[in-house]
Amino acid sequence: MEGRRHLPVVTGLFVTCLVVSNIIAVKVASFGSLPGLGGLFLPVAVILFPVSYILGDILTEVYGYGQARRVIWIGFACNLLAVAAIHLGGLLPPAPFWSAGAYDDPASAQAAWDAILGFTPRLLLASFVAYLAGEFLNAYVLSRLKIATSGRHLWLRTIGSTLAGQLADSALFITIAFAGVLPDAALPRVVLTQWLFKSAFEAAATPLTYAVVYALKRAEGADPFDRGTDFNPFRLG
Repeated sequence: MEGRRHLPVVTGLFVTCLVVSNIIAVKVASFGSLPGLGGLFLPVAVILFPVSYILGDILTEVYGYGQARRVIWIGFACNLLAVAAIHLGGLLPPAPFWSAGAYDDPASAQAAWDAILGFTPRLLLASFVAYLAGEFLNAYVLSRLKIATSGRHLWLRTIGSTLAGQLADSALFITIAFAGVLPDAALPRVVLTQWLFKSAFEAAATPLTYAVVYALKRAEGADPFDRGTDFNPFRLG
């Protein structure tokens, strides 16, 4: 397709970041501390998930909101497929000779599988809702800012859209997943630390985003403006 030669590569990277992030998010790691906030404990998915926002920026900037919308839904469908496959794999009875690393018996290996790959319905709901809201808000804000700035100040669009999208993502995920589990007073702090970390990641990657965007625009011969675009996230045509 003319003007979309590299779109499959960007789409593949976007989907990979999303699916892998969903799998590795089970581990919570220590990322040091922040002044005034104390210890910074976040799911390890934060090392990869922000890349999906960078790729989302690239999709919207180079290919337009309509194409970004399709890729966001493709990512959602692929993530749903991955979750369904992992869940089905966990339900199947283990072979009597199956072992996993240090786990010599099938029951222990199955327990390890469930502990790492098991998804609770509440966490899945939080993940899916936060993903859709955050990614669509990110694409919408970037697209509208591109029109408002007449295509200038790419840094303003990428960082501004990420601040909005990541705030929605972090707030929805933490609230849906952990309300009633974490103390109410702790929820805003967790949202804030995730939002700051992800947004700082995006800001630090701005030079790379610039390089990729301009290289793709030259290669694709495209620089769309979404004037007259229907921003309804549920319209796939």
